Amino acid sequence: DGRSNEPVALPAKFPITLLEGAEGIAVGLTTKILPHNFNDLCRASINHLQGKTFRIRPDFPSGGIADFSAYHDGERGAKVKVRAKIEQRSKHQFAITELPFGSTTLSLKASIEAAIAKGKLKVKRIEDMTSETVEILLELSSTADPDKFIDQLYVFTDCEVTLSPAACVIIDDKPNFMGVSEILRRSVDRTRALLGQELEIRIGELADQWHADSLERIFIEERIYRRIEAAKTWEAVLHEIREGLKPHLKTLRREVTDDDITRLTEIRIKRISAYNRFKADEAMKALEKELAQVKHDLAHLTDYTIAWFERLQEKFGKGHKRRTTSDEIEQISAASVVVANQKLHVQRAEGFIALNTRKDDFEYVQDVTPLDDVVAFLGDATVKMVKVAEKVFIGKDIQHLHVVPKDGDDRYYTVIYQDKETGKAFAKRFQLGGMTRDKVYNLAASEGSKLVFFDETKNVESMPKAVTIYLSGRCSARVKDFIFDLSELSIGARGNKGALVTQYPIRDVKRA
Repeated sequence: DGRSNEPVALPAKFPITLLEGAEGIAVGLTTKILPHNFNDLCRASINHLQGKTFRIRPDFPSGGIADFSAYHDGERGAKVKVRAKIEQRSKHQFAITELPFGSTTLSLKASIEAAIAKGKLKVKRIEDMTSETVEILLELSSTADPDKFIDQLYVFTDCEVTLSPAACVIIDDKPNFMGVSEILRRSVDRTRALLGQELEIRIGELADQWHADSLERIFIEERIYRRIEAAKTWEAVLHEIREGLKPHLKTLRREVTDDDITRLTEIRIKRISAYNRFKADEAMKALEKELAQVKHDLAHLTDYTIAWFERLQEKFGKGHKRRTTSDEIEQISAASVVVANQKLHVQRAEGFIALNTRKDDFEYVQDVTPLDDVVAFLGDATVKMVKVAEKVFIGKDIQHLHVVPKDGDDRYYTVIYQDKETGKAFAKRFQLGGMTRDKVYNLAASEGSKLVFFDETKNVESMPKAVTIYLSGRCSARVKDFIFDLSELSIGARGNKGALVTQYPIRDVKRA
C-alpha cells in the first residue's frame, strides 16, 4: 500500500512556506521568501476563495520598520529596506527596541562596535539589556551630535539592511519564479483539494460505520444469532447468518461480504444482552446526520474551505498581530551625517597620508571624515585621488594635497612642467573634472616629467596672470629669466599638453 515509501513532500493545508519564509541556494536559482503574518495569510486565502483581489506583505518576527514600495510581490529583483526601531530616551541616550530582519542583538551590537572603531560613531557605552524584548542602550559621548545619531546608525551599521527577495518554488519537478500572491493562490487551491479528499475519506468511513451498525442491528433485533446455535461447523455458521440476512438485504446500501459476516460472529453475548434499540436508533440518526453534513460540505467545498480558514484564524489568530511597521524609508546620504572627527596627516617626501598619527615626520593637513577623498599632485607631474584610511601610499614627493569637496572639485589649476622626453617646458590651466579613485593621471606629455610650478584657486579671477621664469645657469640661453604671460592661456582639459614656455631647463618659477 506504499506505507514504506518515503514521501517527496508532505501535504500542508496551510501556506507554511509563506508563513515561515524559506531560503535556498542553487546555480541561478537563489531563493529568498520572506515570512508573512498568520492573520494576513488567512484573510488573503479567504479573499482568493471568494474571488476577491488581495495583497500580502512580509511581517518579520523581530519587528522593525520596512519599506515595501519595491517589494513587487516578492518576485526576483525586488527590494525591501528594513530598519531597526530606535528610541531617544534622553539627549545622549538612545535605545534600539526592534531589530531588522536577519539580525540578532549580537550581530547588531558588533556592527555598531565596528562603526565606533572606524570613527563613524561617537558612542561612550553600549549596554545590551535584552530579555523578553530587545533593548540595546547606546550612550553618546559628549562631542556627538544627537540630532544626526539615528541617521548615522542607519547609514554606518546594520540598523538598516536591504533584503532581496526572490520567490522560487518547485512545480512538476521544475523550478518556477513567481510572486508570493501566485504561491498563495496555488497553496489555497491545494488546501481546497486536500479538504475535499478528507471529506471523501470521511464519507467512506461513515458509510462503513452505517453498514456495520445496520448489520449489527439486524443481527441482534432479528435474533439471527440463534440460528447458529445448532451449526456444528464454521461453514455452517456463516451459511446460517447469510440466510438470516437475506430478507433484509434491501435495506442495506452495499453487498454483504464474508468479512462482514465474520465480524457479526465476534459480537459478544454481553453486548447482545445489553443491546438498547432506542440508543441504537439515536446513534444511527446521528450517523446519518453527520453523513448528510459531510456530503453537503463536499458539494459546497469552497464555502467549507472558507469556514475552515475562518475557524483557524479565530482559534490561533489572537496572538499573531503584525509586528513590522510599514513605512516609506528615504535614502540617507552618508555624506550628510558623517562627522569630520579624523585628523589627516601627510608625509610629503615618502608619499604617505595617515589618520590620527603622532609620528613627527607627518604634517597635519586638516580634519576629515572617514568617507572623504583627497587629491594629491606629485612632483613627477601626476595627480591621484585616494580615499582616506589609516595609512595610504600615494606616491613620493607630494607637492599639494587637499580634500575633495562633497559637491565635486571645481577649483582652477595652473601648472608648468618640464617634459622628460623633449626637455621642453609647458604651461596649462585646467579643471580636474571626473576622476577614478586610485588611478594615476599624467599632467605632462610623457611619463617621468617634472612639476616646476603649481597653483590652485577657487575662482578664475584669482588665477596667476603671469610668472617669472628662471632658467638654469648652465643652459645656452642668452636671457636667463623672463616673464611668461599666463592670462592668454585658455582653461582646458586636464589632459591637454599646454602651451610652450621654453625649450631650456627651468631652475625656478615665481609669480610675477
